[in-house]
Amino acid sequence: MTMEQTPTASRRSIRVSGVVQGVGYRPFVYKTALALQLTGWVLNDPEGVLIEVTGPPGVLDDFTDRLTGQAPPQARVTSVTVRELPPQQGPEDFAIRESVHTGSRSTIVPADGHVCADCLAELRDPADRRHRYPFINCTNCGPRYSIVKALPYDRAQTTMAAFTMCPDCAREYTDPLDRRYHAQPNACRDCGPRLLLADAHGDLREGEDALDATVRALAAGRIVAVKSVGGFHLAVDARNAEAIDRLRAGKRRDSKPFAVMARDLDTVAGFAEFSTAEAGLLGSPSRPIVLVRKRPGGLPEAIAPRNPNLGVMLPSAPQHHLLVDSDGLSALVMTSGNISGYPIAYRNEEALEHLFAVADLVLHNDRDIETRVDDSLVRHSTHPGLDRPVVSFLRRSRGYAPYPVEVGTELAPLVAYGAELKTTVALSSGTRVYLSQHIGDLKNDETWESHQQTARHLAALHELTPRHAAVDLHPQFRATRLALGAQGGEFEDVVQVQHHHAHMASCMAENRLSGTTLGVVFDGAGYGEDGTTWGGEFLLGTYREARRVAHLRTVPLLGGDRAVREPVRTGFALALDTFGDPGAAAAAFPVLETLDDQQRHVFTTMVRRGINAPPASSMGRLFDAVAALLDITTHAEYEAQGPIELEGLLERDLTMAAPGERYRFGHDILAGTTEIDPRPVVRAMAADLAAGADTATISRRFHSGVVDMVVARCRAVRDAEDGPATRQVVLSGGVFLNEFLLVNCLVELGRDGFDTHCQQQVPTNDGGIALGQIMVANARLAEPRTEPTR
Repeated sequence: MTMEQTPTASRRSIRVSGVVQGVGYRPFVYKTALALQLTGWVLNDPEGVLIEVTGPPGVLDDFTDRLTGQAPPQARVTSVTVRELPPQQGPEDFAIRESVHTGSRSTIVPADGHVCADCLAELRDPADRRHRYPFINCTNCGPRYSIVKALPYDRAQTTMAAFTMCPDCAREYTDPLDRRYHAQPNACRDCGPRLLLADAHGDLREGEDALDATVRALAAGRIVAVKSVGGFHLAVDARNAEAIDRLRAGKRRDSKPFAVMARDLDTVAGFAEFSTAEAGLLGSPSRPIVLVRKRPGGLPEAIAPRNPNLGVMLPSAPQHHLLVDSDGLSALVMTSGNISGYPIAYRNEEALEHLFAVADLVLHNDRDIETRVDDSLVRHSTHPGLDRPVVSFLRRSRGYAPYPVEVGTELAPLVAYGAELKTTVALSSGTRVYLSQHIGDLKNDETWESHQQTARHLAALHELTPRHAAVDLHPQFRATRLALGAQGGEFEDVVQVQHHHAHMASCMAENRLSGTTLGVVFDGAGYGEDGTTWGGEFLLGTYREARRVAHLRTVPLLGGDRAVREPVRTGFALALDTFGDPGAAAAAFPVLETLDDQQRHVFTTMVRRGINAPPASSMGRLFDAVAALLDITTHAEYEAQGPIELEGLLERDLTMAAPGERYRFGHDILAGTTEIDPRPVVRAMAADLAAGADTATISRRFHSGVVDMVVARCRAVRDAEDGPATRQVVLSGGVFLNEFLLVNCLVELGRDGFDTHCQQQVPTNDGGIALGQIMVANARLAEPRTEPTR
């Protein structure tokens, strides 16, 4: 279709930025231009999509509106810039031009997407040539970030470069009106990746035979390692309790909840309750795991013991649909395919070498994964006192990474290496911070190498050369030592950022806050400016610096990190601090009588002499101690097990305890800083326990007391500072993954006149630390601190 050039025609150059490559944006522009009878061209370049278009001004206005309002489902348009050009005789049609590979890269790599409705229909259609093909995709769906090696996003720069398209696929790929036009992973059974099933003896099945054998194995209660978009899962039938027990034994994971993949929302409704908004998250292109409420008797309790929630996801890859569409397999446990403490396997060779220690079979394929990407995990929270719902990331990864956070201020070229646990890395460019997918805990060389590889890959994708580094204050952290060793060489400056200040700055950044802010930062541990362990902090300041205005009274960690694995140690130390005598502590909390006389004597000596008992002002450890003293979790298999099970007693009922029943903290002024004293809470707990109160009631009173304490401390800081700036409050740190605490703090602080913010773009736990490190380092580089940084 063409249009004659007329004197009334206008010519415009339009720059579209955001997630606009690899998501079908050029064919969308092409079809829109044809429909409106416009002429010109569109192409990809390192900055996004560039369009030159000619037509009547009113029609061009309509065209420009559609670029955002009718964009493809996976596109994320961040800006549309229009520039008028002098009229001239141009092309008589509209064309898609070849990509331009030169220039400064500012386009955004698309995240991996689920199977769209059109591809799913073809997958299930016996008459379609891709019927039951496990790697079906189009421009609107399929793998992206996990397969891309470099930008612009073209097939030659992905792991699909190894597959030459057959004539039918090549025709689709080159037809601008086809749904698979420039779909880089485009393939079919004749020319694309193959499904492969291996057993421990090396026997191999392929294609439909591999799929059928996998279904039979799962139905028989066997464990299968399944290669998904970003790495391997370990799968069993979610209705088979014996298979779940075998999986737990193989993973050496007795209690930590497993995720469940369900065929569809109707299947989920059989074992969980969910809202319309939660259904929207489950069905979104990102396909995260969503925490929803269990239905009693729905699935075996062993999937998520002592927990009111289930982590549920819908299929995100074609082979997932083919598995759960099978009779009797409508729900599968799908947990990370790794050995505990190590990153998920994503290379075929590592899966075949290591996963047979747990799995009976390994279902893999010959399409390589360039970047491992775990499942994302989110929770949707509502409360009548909130003006809008809160969506919290417990893990931000597949479907969301590496989308940047737009902070609204120009940043120095930085790389931030994050924390030691649940780490991510971040790089800054312009006003964006590119935050990586979840990497894990830097406990071993494999995760450390993944950490460094991710930093290199993100930098290469966006052609970034960071001149400065931001790291944690802890002198023994691996990343801190690495960056300091590169100072003066690879990096001009290395800025060490206190852990809780980074949490605070992270929340400020995603909410685009500036000026003096009060940060309420609760977590398990972070290296403090005084060299001790912090974790129950109230900080007042800006991006550049913050001072500690209040903190939790310290409790000794008996045995250091061992106290994290054995919370009963922290419970004993807290009870001893409260009652002053080990006998009185045991009398107050019967669980302590499970410690023999020798243990209590040793622990008392450690506390009183300060032997291997470092002090910690940690809210996470306080929750540990309370869970232990109530005999909920005395020994933890996984991080935060005690706090999670303590909150689980509330059954996601966010109702605060009656005002007169809430436990009250004490406080003292020490050296100009308020010390928050939990000992009155411990005494009240002991009295309630002696009076026969159940643990759920005590948990609600404790949680409500923490909320009241937060409000009281924020009010005291506001009154002491006597300024409107201290009405701006941010809540951050891993303890705020506690839904009851987060939501009620937001509600109660709002009622008290505070402008309160939490994290919804990045995790509030250590997965968001790298963003905060970028912001603090940037502020200090712009205006260096007068005192030296640690």
